[in-house]
Formats: sequence, C-alpha cells, structure tokens
Amino acid sequence: MSSAGLGSRPVTGAGAVTVTMTETVTGRLPAGLPAGGPAAGVRPGAGAGLRPAATELAQHSLRPTAALPRLPAAEGNALPQDITCLAADRMLIFASYDNILHAFARNKEVVHTYEGHKARIHLLQPFGDHVISVDVDNVLIVWNIQSEEQYLQVDFDKATFAVSAVLHPSTYLNKILLGSEQGSLQLWNIKSNKLLYSFPGWQSAVTTLEQAPAVDVVAVGLVSGHIIVHNIKFDETLMKFQQDWGPITAISFRTDGHPVMAAGSPIGHIGLWDLEEKKVLCQMQDAHSTAIAGMSFVPGEPLLITNGADNAIRVWIFDGPGGTGRVLRSRMGHSAPPTKIRYHGQNGEQILSAGQDGTLQSFSTVHEKFNKSLGRGSINKKKSKKKGLKLDTMALPPITVFASEIAHQSDWDGIVACHQGYITCTTWNYQKTSMGAHKLRPEEFGKHKPIDIYATAVDITSCGNFAVVGLSTGRVDVYNMQSGIHRGCYGKERAHEGAIRGVAVDGLNQLVITAGSEGLIKFWKFKTKDLVYCTELSSSPSGILLHRDSGILGIAFDDFSISVLDMETRKIVRTFPGHHGRINDMTFSPDGRWLITSSMDCTIKTWDLPSGCLIDCFLVDSAAVSLTMSPTGDFLASTHVDDLGIYLWSNRSLYSLVSLRPLPADYEPSMVTLPSTCPVQDVDMSGDEETCDEMIEYVSPEQLGEQLVTLSSLPESRWKNLLSLDVIKKKNKPREPPKVPKSAPFFIPTVPGLIPRYVAPEEENVTQSKVVNLGVLAQKSDFYIRLEEALSTNEYTAPLNLLKTLGPSHIEIELRGLAPEGGGSTEVMLSFLRMIGMMLNKKYNFELAQAYLALFLKLHLKVLSSEPNLLEEVSRLSTQLEETWIHLQTLFNQSLCVLTYMKSALL
Repeated sequence: MSSAGLGSRPVTGAGAVTVTMTETVTGRLPAGLPAGGPAAGVRPGAGAGLRPAATELAQHSLRPTAALPRLPAAEGNALPQDITCLAADRMLIFASYDNILHAFARNKEVVHTYEGHKARIHLLQPFGDHVISVDVDNVLIVWNIQSEEQYLQVDFDKATFAVSAVLHPSTYLNKILLGSEQGSLQLWNIKSNKLLYSFPGWQSAVTTLEQAPAVDVVAVGLVSGHIIVHNIKFDETLMKFQQDWGPITAISFRTDGHPVMAAGSPIGHIGLWDLEEKKVLCQMQDAHSTAIAGMSFVPGEPLLITNGADNAIRVWIFDGPGGTGRVLRSRMGHSAPPTKIRYHGQNGEQILSAGQDGTLQSFSTVHEKFNKSLGRGSINKKKSKKKGLKLDTMALPPITVFASEIAHQSDWDGIVACHQGYITCTTWNYQKTSMGAHKLRPEEFGKHKPIDIYATAVDITSCGNFAVVGLSTGRVDVYNMQSGIHRGCYGKERAHEGAIRGVAVDGLNQLVITAGSEGLIKFWKFKTKDLVYCTELSSSPSGILLHRDSGILGIAFDDFSISVLDMETRKIVRTFPGHHGRINDMTFSPDGRWLITSSMDCTIKTWDLPSGCLIDCFLVDSAAVSLTMSPTGDFLASTHVDDLGIYLWSNRSLYSLVSLRPLPADYEPSMVTLPSTCPVQDVDMSGDEETCDEMIEYVSPEQLGEQLVTLSSLPESRWKNLLSLDVIKKKNKPREPPKVPKSAPFFIPTVPGLIPRYVAPEEENVTQSKVVNLGVLAQKSDFYIRLEEALSTNEYTAPLNLLKTLGPSHIEIELRGLAPEGGGSTEVMLSFLRMIGMMLNKKYNFELAQAYLALFLKLHLKVLSSEPNLLEEVSRLSTQLEETWIHLQTLFNQSLCVLTYMKSALL
C-alpha cells in the first residue's frame, strides 16, 4: 500500500470527521469482493429498536380483531414486553425481551422459546443450526434451534472481558469473534469450547463488529469514534478511521462494486468512507433525528437501509454524483407518544395524529403507502432549515389540540392547531403536507409573546372558512382561514371569566358554543357575536365535543362525570356518572347514538344516549390519551400513555350479534390486551362471542298476550295469493307442450378397444301390469287424518302446524279434498272450521286464519249452504271475526289519536 497522503486529514464543517490511515504489510483491502458474512439485516440496538407507530386493529361492542401494521411489512405475535434485541437467519427471526428468547417463523408464529438466562439478553447471533445469546451478566449461551436445548454456556468475568459485540467471521467454521468493553477481542471455537486467539485491542470499548466483503477482514467500531479495519488472520490493522460524532453505532459495507463503508453515529449522522482512496467520501447529516440503531447495505445493490430510535426506517439509494445517498422510500411514525388523534375526511381512511415530538402526521387505515408527514411546527421555517434539526431554536412546542375540515382544503389550509403553552395557533395544509402560511394570534400580541397566555381550544367551521380559537384568559377569537385575518371576538373584552375549556361551531355556522372553567356554557351568534343563551353547569367542564349532525353536545367535567346537552332545547338531557379518573377524550358514533369516553382510570366506556345507560366498558393496560370514531362507524382509534402506536378497535355490532343491554351498577370491567394478531387471543374472543350470543338469544312465544293479536312468522308468499291461485296458474300456463328430450345421454358409453363402438341399449323385459291398484286412490292425506283425530281430541295444533309447512298449491289441494265430492266428509269440514275458530279464540296466526277461511269459503260455498251443522259453525265464526275486528279498530283509532295529538303539540 502506498503511503502517500497518510496522516490526519481534517474536514471542515459541522460535525467534522477525521480519518487516519495506517500503513499495512499485507496489502490493501480488495474492492468488490463478494460478501462472505451472514445475510445483511438491520440490527436495532438495545432499547432503540423500531416500534410500530401507527395502527394496530375490538372487546365487547368494540373488539380488537387484527393488527394493521403501519411500519412493519407484516406483524407477528406481540411479546409481553419491549423487544430489546433482534436477529435473523434464512428461516427464522429471533427476538428477545428481558431474559427470554423467541424464534418466529413466517414473521408471525412463535415456534421456539429459549429460557435459561437470568439477566436481560442484549446480544444475538444466528450460527447455523444454533443461535448465540449474551446477557448483561456476561453469560454466553449457545442454543440448539430445533431442540431448544443449551449446547454450550460460557461465563465471562466482567472485570476482564465484558462482551459487547459478537460476530461469526465468514468461512471460519465453528468460530465466533467477541468484542469487549475493555477493548480486546477473542476468537472462540464453539464446538471445542476453546479460546483460539486474543487480540489486544485499541484501548477503547468495542461497540460493533462487521464482516467486510473480503475474507479474514473485519471492521471494528469503538466508543472513541474510531473504525478499525482489521485482518484477524494475521492480526494486522489495515485501515483506521475516526468520526467526531461519538461512538460508532453501526457499520456496513457496500457490495455492488464500490469500495464504500458506512458508519452510524449517536446523533443521527452517517459517514461514508472510500476504502480505495482511504478518505471520507461524504457525510449524510441528520439521516435520523436520533441515534442510528442499525444499518445494512442490500447485497449487490446501491441501497442502504437504516433505522433509528426516532421510529423511522429509511431506504437510501446511491445513484447520484458525489457518492451521497437520497431517500428512496421511508416508513416512519412518531418518535414520542401521540397526544391527539382525529379522523380526517368522511371516508374513514386517514387519521391525523399529533405527537409529543412536535410533528403532525397522517396515517392511512388502508395502506401505509398513503401515509403522510406534515412535518414539525416552526416559528420561521426558513431559519429552521438553515439551522438543522439539532440546533433548531425555532421549533414550536407539541400540538395539544387541533381541528380539521376537508372543505376547501385544496384551496387553502384546512387544519388549525394549538401548541402547548403557546398563544399562536398554526395552520396546516393537508394537500401540500406542510405547515400552512398563517399564524393566528391576537393583534396586540403581534410583536411580543406573553408568558402566561396560551391557546387552549380550537375549532374550524364545516365550510372550512373560519377558525375559532379560545385562550387561557377567557377570550375567544375568530380568524379567516384563507387570509389569516382576525375577524372579531366574542364578548366585550372576553367571553368567559375563566380559561376556555372548549369551543364548537354548529353545522350551519349559526351558533358558537364556548365552555369556561368558571362552569358556564354560552351560546353566541356566529355572525353578530351576540350572546344568545347562558347556562350554568354543576361543575367546571374539562372539555366539550359537538356532534354537528344531531346537535348534541358532550361535556366532560373535572369531577369525572359526563353530561349531554341538546342544542335545540339548550338543556341537559343526559347525565352519566362517568369515570374514576380524569377524562382524557370523548368521541361520538357517526349516528350520534353512542358516546365513547376514555379516562386515566384505564377504562374505555360506551354510553347509549337514547337509553341513557352504560352498554360497554373494558380495561386496558395503559390509559387511552385520545379517541376518535371513524365517520363510517367501523373502527375506533385510540392512543395510549407512553405508547407510540395508534390502535384500531373494530365495531362488532356491524357484523355480529352484540348485546346492548345496560350493564349493572356493580359491573367489573375485564382487562383487554391491546390489538394484535395473537392466535391465543382469537380463541378467547370466540369464547366471549359465544356467551354474548347466548345472552341475547330470544325466542318469541306463539302468543305475546291474551289481548294482543299475533301474526305468524311465515312469509307472505305462503298465504297472500291463496285466493288468486287460478289466475296465477292461468298466467303460468305453458304456450307450447313440452318437447320430448332425445333418448341419447350426454355422454354415450363406449366399449373398450382400439375401435370405438357404442354400448347397445339393454332391453326392458319387465312388463307393466294393467291392473289398477285401488288402494292408492283411496289413500287419505296426513292433514285429513289429523283433522279426523281432532274431532275426538279437540286438539288442532297438529293439523295447523302441518298446514303451515305446505305451499299455496298444496294447501288448495288439501282444502278441495275436504268436500264429499273430493273424497272427504262434512265431519272433516266441520273439524276444519273448528280449527279456524280455535285460531281466532287464541288470537295467533291471525292472517293465516283469514287466508285459510277465505279459500275454504270460495271452494265449498255450495256445500256449506246445504249443510245445517256447517252453516251454524260458519255463523259462529262470523260473530267471532266481527268482535275481533271491532277490537282491532278501536286500538288503531286510539293510536292514531295519540299520534295526531303529538304531532300537533310539537309542530
């Protein structure tokens, strides 16, 4: 290797990188050699792994059904705790939490579990048919993957060799290379359990080990920021680099023909090193906003995959001049827990989410490719871009409350947001996916920012033209969203004596509702700013929510209770006991029937407004911070304390039977795990559904009450057209006689052989008898026999049930056969009339009695008039029918009178 240009080479600029080359004996590192190490993969560091940042897909009426992963391409079983270490081979994915190691197959199913460590696992290394794990107590265990047994256990002394990195060098059979916090390296033979060689190190702790494309060459990352490219076969250092950004967090080599090495840093920068020229190639500053947790070049491709603790994974492509990379695609979520979520639009496909990291993002419930990041709020976007993420003093505090509207969002900004402890409200543009052009604040605070005055509530009109902002001083202002101009305020000086706890505008821009901490709800004319009505509440409100379509206002109080106010009558129409902790958020169902609330007592409750009862309640592990119901009513989205995810709960009442009976006062809610795709949870859910179905199963009795007339449950086609059967048959009469089908079958059978021949038809030798069986003609039907039996027993339930199972044509045949000329008798006809009388007495199957009697009279009117006993029974039935109809007519008239009075009184 030439020694030209050796020595230190400073690079100017922020976060300068220095490189030091050392002379070698074995020659320079060959470029473009095939990678001999394990398959490339992104390796998150301990505690800095990638978390799912948006949705995961319910219990009771809201049940968790499945996970809708936002960041991972497929989501597997959720582990009980945070994953601290991750590794993969060609078949399995290994993930550990605490001291337990799991192996996943097909990215979803847990197929192996390895238990034996007594401390938290922090290093993993797949090793052929084995996997190596190291815990923080410095215990190394080699596991047999299939049998889940320990193959080998090695205990290291923390004082002399604390394992901090592990690597299987390419082509080194049964050998692993270990790095330590003391800086030394050790090469072990796992099969013989022997230490083969010790490397003295470079007086600095080893943070990462990476196999180079060349055999025997390994890159060693140190806490000091040095990167050592070392030949472990000859124990010689080939190259030495240094980054001034702190410890090396990850290393990866490019294998598509370019001798480039990438190194990550704790502050989110990536340094690219040219191994041919032995110098820094370029710097990728602010690749992530936090430490680079893992990186890996795709084998044979100019693609670099990186992830960090900012909950983002990015793919960089190196296709431009200068060797620097650009973002090809990325998937990211909030780097801090979300504070407020709301559905955007009416299709229920986008959820706007504001997080403690100061960003506003949009997550799609359909596919992650529709996700958007609207960026981070800034006082001056130009200055923020110049200063960068690390030194940005212009960044706004996190968003606490926001409101959005899709009307005119393509023309101007459609989102307005309040920031924590900040008086200025910002506008955001969903179409441009960026912060808007306007800053909304009172004119007197245009030049200076007060310390103790800040925006507390905000709402946007349904037309998207105006924003209403409430301040902590009790002032409520109106701004134009298109121009950002102040359009007035409510009240002479301020709308309320206390801080504004909530503002809302109705759907027609007629009224503005404001809630103050002093316990007052005020109604204002939107246009004239005049006070219309004021009502005093029982306690100080903590927040309000308006359902514009129904004009219902939900009010949450500081005493943890909930009330519902009707805007039409301006009175409290429902009061609920609420929760045992501060109410965090509320949301209405699209039809306004349900009010769903979440509280710091870790419960989510569903209140049925028409009945005024609690119909659903369940516990979650961590309290829900924010709730929002889909405009289509199919999902409820929730965010939770110290959780980066947005969880979706499906509305089971849309696709299955759910009991909506009121819960008892002493109801103890059950604990529900957050949504995942765990099969065990699916089994439990199915059990809950079975008990739920049993609880709501209801069998209607044959007769609801003695004074009520009950209809049958048969369809109209069974009885409505009985009198019109002759007309129907005439219309359905065929125009042409049916044609005789050909005798040849569709597939003609053939005889086996080379020459195809058909099978000759068999001759019928059975001769048909010409003697007529008179017994067939004299046979009675089942209905006829049961009517005969009913004459002696006086029980007509059996013949009635049989008649209800027959079709219209069959019913007509049976009734025709009751007359003497059809083979019946007058006694059976009398039995049929008594069956109709029984139906009228018991007042059930009322429409069937009318239809059967009408067809009977039509068919046998002449016979009835000539038989005195039948005529007497018919006259008795006529009196019964008249009394029943008079009773029904009286009930109908009473109901019509009450309905007419109610309409006239209300309207």
